[in-house]
Amino acid sequence: MVFPVETEERVKRRALTLCQDHLRKVVEISRKVPQLCDEFSKGNKSTVRQLHAEIRKAEEEVDIARRGLAQELAEIGAILISREDFLRFTNLVSEIADFCEGIAFRLLEIVERGWKVPADVKKGLCRLSEAAFETVSKLRETTMTLNYGAAKAAEKAREVEVAERVVDDLYRDLEVKVLSCQIEIPSLLLIRDVLQLMEDMADKAEDASNAARILAFAI
Repeated sequence: MVFPVETEERVKRRALTLCQDHLRKVVEISRKVPQLCDEFSKGNKSTVRQLHAEIRKAEEEVDIARRGLAQELAEIGAILISREDFLRFTNLVSEIADFCEGIAFRLLEIVERGWKVPADVKKGLCRLSEAAFETVSKLRETTMTLNYGAAKAAEKAREVEVAERVVDDLYRDLEVKVLSCQIEIPSLLLIRDVLQLMEDMADKAEDASNAARILAFAI
């Protein structure tokens, strides 16, 4: 069966809009991570609880939306030859939300149990969270350029790579600091997990930006 060109173009635009809306939800979750770290560093237990609950609820909504989007793309069928590229992009983006929930859970556990974390580690944690969020923000900027051609998307994707390298440097410095400071083992283990998850956020944003580059050729 042959479909008119305009039908395929309309379907591509629809798929892109769905993916961009999905990413917008993940960006909003990611935005809460620096807020969470700031409240954690101040020792505001009630606000940390509230932000954890908000992130957890939003992450569940993103997961539901991901399944719905996958179903919709599957129903599009043969009209959209590049639907697997859209699915891959969406799955990568959804993982960022999972990492955010993992960060929130671990910081809440530290607060609830009253485990101590040195002030300089908390400060470094805030800086790392802001850098990780910046990487996700750059990813969204990349997807907003997909309608303007592969060259523009590639240019924006390079900004994601630059932002990811900043996260990488901060992560390495802070990991060494955590290992060399006086901190209880349970707190140490959870903080290291948090650092890793923040780096994972940035890595996954870079992976998603590479997937977006591929989408740019299909749109």
